[in-house]
Amino acid sequence: MTGAPAEVGLSLGSNIGDKIGVIKQAFSLLESTGTVFDLMPSSLYRTAPWGHVVEQDWFVNACAVGRTRLAPHDLLSAVKSIETQLGRTTTVRWGPRVIDIDILYYGDLAMETPGLTLPHREILNRAFVLTPLAEIRPGHSIGSRTIAEAAATVGTAGVEIVEKVSRPRANTSEP
Repeated sequence: MTGAPAEVGLSLGSNIGDKIGVIKQAFSLLESTGTVFDLMPSSLYRTAPWGHVVEQDWFVNACAVGRTRLAPHDLLSAVKSIETQLGRTTTVRWGPRVIDIDILYYGDLAMETPGLTLPHREILNRAFVLTPLAEIRPGHSIGSRTIAEAAATVGTAGVEIVEKVSRPRANTSEP
């Protein structure tokens, strides 16, 4: 664990089974396990598959912003554990999955290790990440660009809202 909480941005996606339900379960587990607190989820979006595996079902994608006291690699372990709890198994890269949770950013930290690169390499290139993230954190900067600027550049082709997420007042209690 780290001392002061860090703001983190997460991307969540699912294209197998109850896609909307599993994203909502992931939001819940992120908080209930103490992985992230003050979680603010985006709405849920239907998106086309991304990458080289195009013959697969559409995805539901969302983003969430919150705070964590976990160190970056501990946060990665925690989100991988949540993926496993929700039924994720290892498959083809960019292939179908019950749940995928990526760490988009961890405060202003920039790092590259074999298992974790922050900010995420593709954060500024993917409409299925930028559209939901711009909804909840448009002014956050990655390098010299804000999320809103990057989202405007990439556009929203292939991304449509399927469910607005209500945002109750943030829980400011820390675990």
